[in-house]
Amino acid sequence: MPISKMKKLLQFSLVLTALLLAGCQTLGSASVPRDRMGYAAAIGDSWKEQMLLNIVKLRYLDTPVYLDVSSVISSYSLESNIGLAANVFPRATEGNNLGLSAGGRYSESPTISYTQLTGERLVKSMLRPIPPETVFATIGGGGRADFILRAVVQAINGIYNVSTSPSRARRNDPRFIRVAETLRRIEEAGALGVRIETHGEQTLSFVLFRRAVDEETDTNIALVKELLGLNPKLDSYRLVFGAARSHPDEIAVLTRSMQGVMGELAGGVEVPEQDLREGRATSRLSADGSGGAEPLMRIASGAERPADAYAAVSYRNRWFWIDDRDLGSKRTFRFLMMFASLAETGGLPQAPILTIPAR
Repeated sequence: MPISKMKKLLQFSLVLTALLLAGCQTLGSASVPRDRMGYAAAIGDSWKEQMLLNIVKLRYLDTPVYLDVSSVISSYSLESNIGLAANVFPRATEGNNLGLSAGGRYSESPTISYTQLTGERLVKSMLRPIPPETVFATIGGGGRADFILRAVVQAINGIYNVSTSPSRARRNDPRFIRVAETLRRIEEAGALGVRIETHGEQTLSFVLFRRAVDEETDTNIALVKELLGLNPKLDSYRLVFGAARSHPDEIAVLTRSMQGVMGELAGGVEVPEQDLREGRATSRLSADGSGGAEPLMRIASGAERPADAYAAVSYRNRWFWIDDRDLGSKRTFRFLMMFASLAETGGLPQAPILTIPAR
C-alpha cells in the first residue's frame, strides 16, 4: 500500500476515535434533561394512579396500599473500539493488505427503589387528622374556602359537615354550607388571614378578620361570627382542633385525616349496579338521605380503557377514571395530592445505600 494512503487511513481512524471519545464525555450531561423530565412524568403519573386506585379500593372496602419511590439512579455505559491493520510490503496479496474495524455499545441500567408507607409514617401521613392551621393556610393561599372546608373539615364550632362516606354518613346542615360560602367571599375580599405565634415550645394559631374593607365584607364577617357563636367584638380567634369551641374567642375545627378525605371522595366512584346488589361495594348516602348528593369528585367506570382520561386505573376487570374535561374533579384531585404532600410530617426512612459501577 502506498504510504500516502496509509497516512490518510490513520488520520481517518484518529478522527473517528476522537469523535467516539467526545461522545463518551458528553453522555452524562446530555442525558440529564431527557431523564429528569421522563422520570418526573412517570413518577407523577404513577402517583396519581396509585391515589385513584386507593380511592376506588375504599369504595369496595379493600385495603389501600401506599408505595413511595424513594430513589431513582441511572447508570450508563458507552463502549467503543476501532482497529486498523495494514501491510506496507508491495508483494502482499491484494485484498489482504488492509484491515479496518470499528464498533460500539450503549446501555442504560436504572435502579429504582420503593418504600412502603407503614408504621409511624402511615399514621402521621394518612391516619392523623390534617392540622386546622394547614386548612386555613391553604385557604389564605388562594384555595376556595367552600370547597376545602367541605372536603377536609368534619365540623366547625359544633356545626357538622355533610358526609356521604358509607362509614360515617351524615345529613346536611345548611349552616355549614353557609359558613363555608361566606368565608369564601371574605377570603376573596382579602379579609381573611392566619397568624402563627410561637411561645417557647408551644405554637398557637389564630384566624384573623380584617374589617373596614367594604360594607358587604363587614356584613359577611358579622354573619360568620354569629353562625359560629364568636365574640363579635374580636377580630382574632384562636384556632384549635375539636368539634366544638370551649370559649367564644375560639374557632374549633374537627378535620379529617387523608384517608378520611379519600373515603369521602370514594362516594363519587361510579359502581356497577350488579356490584351494589351483590354487596361487593358500599352504597353512598346523600346529604338528604335520598341518595342524590353532588359528589366532590366524579370517578367514571367502564369495561374499556378510556381514550381521554386525566388518570385511569384497572381494578376488578374494570376501568375507573377521571375525565380530563371534568375541571371540578381535576381541581379536587389536585388539592388531594397537595394535602397528601403536606400531611407527610414524619421523617423519611434512610434510603438504601447503593453502589453504582462507573463505566
